[in-house]
Amino acid sequence: MQVASYLPDRNLAMELVRVTEAAAISAARVKGRGNKEVVDQAAVDAMRQVLSGTSLTGTVIIGEGEKDEAPMLYNGEVVGNGQLPEVDVAVDPVDGTRLTAEGRGGALAVIAVAEKNSMYAPGSLVYMDKLAVGEAAAGTVDINAPVEYNLAQVAKAKDKPVSAVTAVVLDRPRNQPYIEAIRAAGARITLIGDGDIQGSITAASSGFGADILLGIGGSPEAVTSACAMAALRGEIQCKLWPRDESEREYAMEHGLDLDQVLTTRDLVNSDDTFFAATGVTTGSMLKGVRFGGVHTTTHSVVMRGRSGTIRFIEADHRVEWVGDETGA
Repeated sequence: MQVASYLPDRNLAMELVRVTEAAAISAARVKGRGNKEVVDQAAVDAMRQVLSGTSLTGTVIIGEGEKDEAPMLYNGEVVGNGQLPEVDVAVDPVDGTRLTAEGRGGALAVIAVAEKNSMYAPGSLVYMDKLAVGEAAAGTVDINAPVEYNLAQVAKAKDKPVSAVTAVVLDRPRNQPYIEAIRAAGARITLIGDGDIQGSITAASSGFGADILLGIGGSPEAVTSACAMAALRGEIQCKLWPRDESEREYAMEHGLDLDQVLTTRDLVNSDDTFFAATGVTTGSMLKGVRFGGVHTTTHSVVMRGRSGTIRFIEADHRVEWVGDETGA
C-alpha cells in the first residue's frame, strides 16, 4: 500500500526542536569569541547532523547559501533520513550570528518546514521590505500605506492610543526613514541589532511588548517567519527590495515582480507548517543556553500551523549527551 507523501497529523515541530536545540548549544559554546564564522559553522554542523536522522525528506528552500555562502544547508540540499513526509525546509542555524559572536542577547537557532513545493524562493534577492502584525490587526494593515496609517490601524485594533504602540525595527541605516516616521507619529520603537525572525514573532504574539514589525530585513527570514505566522494567526506582508541595479535586472530576468505585495500565503502556501526555535542567547522571547553542572538547559518554542498550537519547552540535557553536539 502506498503511503501518503505528507502526514498532517504528525507534529513535526516536536521532532525539529531537537535540531534547533543542538544548533543552539553548539553556537552558545563559542559565544562571545568575536568570530561570526565560527558561530555559524558550529550551528550548521550540529543542525545538519541531527537533521540527517530526522524522519523526513526535505529540500532546503531557504538555507545558508545565498546570503552567507555556507558549504552546508545550502539552497537545494536534501536533508533528513529519506523517509516520508516530503517537505520544504527553511533553516537559520543562528538568526543573530553577530549577536552571538559579540556575546549579545537575542540570537535564535531556527528551522521551519512545510509541505513540499509550498515555500517561496526569493533566489538572489536576499532583502525584503516587511510589515508584520498579530491576529488582532491582521487584515487591517497595508505595506504600501504610510507608516502612520499602519500604526493607527494597529492602535485601533488593540484599542489603545498610537503612543502606546511599539514598533520593532532592525537597526540599520536603510531603515532610518521608518524610524523617523514612527517617531513622528508618536509611537514607541524597539531597535534590534539582528534577528528579525524573533522581531516578527514577538510583534505577532501577546506578552512580549511589541505590536508591529516594520523595515527592510532578510528575505530568508521573511519566509521562515511566515511559517510561524500560520500558527500565530498573524500577518506578514513583504516586497522584494533590490540593493542595486544588478539585483533589479536579476528580478526582471527571473520574472520577480518588485511591486508585488507578498502575503503570508504567498511566502508559504500551506496550512501544514511547523516551526521550531531555540534561544542561543537570551532575548525578549526565549532564554539562551545555560551551561552549568551536569546539565545544559535550553529554552525553545514550537508551533504547528494547522492547529495553531504553540508550546514553550525548557529542556535539561546531560552534558555527555551533547558532547558531540548530536544528542539534543
